[in-house]
Amino acid sequence: MASDAASHISVGALGAIFDDTKDQVREPIVQCVQVKPLPPQPNNQERYRAVFSDVANYVQTMLATRMYISTFQVQAAVLTKAAEANHLVTNGTLRKGCFVRLKSFQANSVKGKKILIVLDLEVLQELGEAEKIGEPKPLEAKGEEEEEKTQPTTISSNGFYGSKIQGGPPKQPPQAPSMRGPSASAHATIYPIEAISPYSNKWTIKARCTSKSSIKTWHNKNGEGKLFSVNLLDDSGEIRATGFQEQCEMLYDLFQEGSVYYISSPCRVQIAKKQFSNLNNDYELTFERDTLVEKAEEQNDVPQIRFNFTSIGDLQSVEKDTTTDVIGILKEVAETSQIVSKGTGKPYDKRELSLVDNTGFSVRLTIWGATAVNFNVPPESVVAFKGVKVSDFGGRSLSLLSSGSMAVDPDIGEAHRLKGWYDAQGRTEVFTSHASVSNATNSSMKPDQFKTVAQVREEQLGMSDQVDYFSLKATVVYIRQDSTWCYPACLSEGCNKKVIESDPGQWRCEMCDKTHPKAEYRYIMPVSVSDHTGQLWLSCFDDTGRLLMGTSADNLMQLHEDDPTACSEVFQAANCQTWNFRCRAKIDTFGDQQRVRYQVSSAKAINYSEEASRLAEIISSYNIN
Repeated sequence: MASDAASHISVGALGAIFDDTKDQVREPIVQCVQVKPLPPQPNNQERYRAVFSDVANYVQTMLATRMYISTFQVQAAVLTKAAEANHLVTNGTLRKGCFVRLKSFQANSVKGKKILIVLDLEVLQELGEAEKIGEPKPLEAKGEEEEEKTQPTTISSNGFYGSKIQGGPPKQPPQAPSMRGPSASAHATIYPIEAISPYSNKWTIKARCTSKSSIKTWHNKNGEGKLFSVNLLDDSGEIRATGFQEQCEMLYDLFQEGSVYYISSPCRVQIAKKQFSNLNNDYELTFERDTLVEKAEEQNDVPQIRFNFTSIGDLQSVEKDTTTDVIGILKEVAETSQIVSKGTGKPYDKRELSLVDNTGFSVRLTIWGATAVNFNVPPESVVAFKGVKVSDFGGRSLSLLSSGSMAVDPDIGEAHRLKGWYDAQGRTEVFTSHASVSNATNSSMKPDQFKTVAQVREEQLGMSDQVDYFSLKATVVYIRQDSTWCYPACLSEGCNKKVIESDPGQWRCEMCDKTHPKAEYRYIMPVSVSDHTGQLWLSCFDDTGRLLMGTSADNLMQLHEDDPTACSEVFQAANCQTWNFRCRAKIDTFGDQQRVRYQVSSAKAINYSEEASRLAEIISSYNIN
């Protein structure tokens, strides 16, 4: 059986994959000689490393999880198999000695080692299993310094990846990036943005520049400099790229908002600094001296812009300082005004807008600088904003970031639906402002729709595609005291992401790329509440947790470490307290199951005078003969 299987192996295929000068075997067949789990990573699914042999050589491979799937392979079967690569290990299908067809993969070289990221594979069960065939040798990579000496390269606009030349290094310095679009054959394989990571090597992306910042300068004790940044978009996702100093000079005029470009490594990939970026990507790029940027001839095969909208009604449940996208009907436009920065003493122009949508809420959104001065959008237009920061100043409010953008009456489904709703019924609605939700002082505030637990279930709130809002007067009956009631958060202002203690006194935040001497604990607390009709589990964030527990999560965690009995007493004291909860219900998918999740937007103590009036109105609504 082993000899029959050996005849199917694509001998030498692994070496050809890493050698651009050799013809590659399409979907080579190799033998799996080892499978091992990778060290676990916080909040990530389990990953595995496999060693594959083609008899001549063996190479280490990483089985891709969803974050590595190349979305340019649009066939559903390909995506499904790539996503289930781990499953093949856990169910015993992919194991030592079996034979595998590599259907999609990406060759990489990391610190002199050759690694294959396997995106899609098929275990050939008909070939069975066998002991290791032959005596394969490791497929080693030359050191970077040796490779540079033996194979100097030059970057040209014709050969996008560079063409190897004989002899010494090029006599001419690298040329400025070319504006001429390369031929389609030069970019036969395009890397998707979502697959870019620090482990990627020799990649080319084709992306649209959706936003370009102005050139910014800095001055500090280490010197001075300048930079600019662009947001890049393709079918798979978005990423931010920054050019410093010489790269700023060379590339700034080349990039134009709305145009599509080919961008190739070398280009540094690092953890994204979320305080400077509003994109949903864990990584960002920094242009380097040899990074090549070329304008593409074909401009229509890349999407124009990508939004990740939060409805105006959902903003109350969004953490402060989060960056998001929002779309709404422009209800009011204020005059331009100026404020003076306390830090720099410089004046800044600003203008406040009022947006509404079909959730029945309105929100104040501030735009700045030239955008504010030149704003001339007529009221009742649909406006989509990308990159707005959520603030809790006067209730939830929004501010358009300098890296953000806006689109008036965009040709997208959300805009058409919103315009249809507004023309049909939105003009006559009375909207609840987030400021009124915060302090209940706005006389135009719509009365809360109080529900009992039984009504929430009977009316199936949250079961539709729309988010449902309701108020609930209920009593806390149980709060879990296990590890689910809080999490260690980053100390950086506006971050609040979970941090991991790598060593004692070393708390690492991957989002900020910083290490802090301690963490600040924040509530993320499941609470069981009850009224006279039934029981419901509510999810509470930090603000509500502080109110219910009477102290911060940080203080309570310290008490838990110093005196667990006293900590338990705090939890017990929080029980049997009655509150008015404002909640949102939305269907949530967990694994293969769907369930309704009830989140608390805000909570307040019972005002018995208001409660008596509310009950009296309910009683008077009944016709008693």
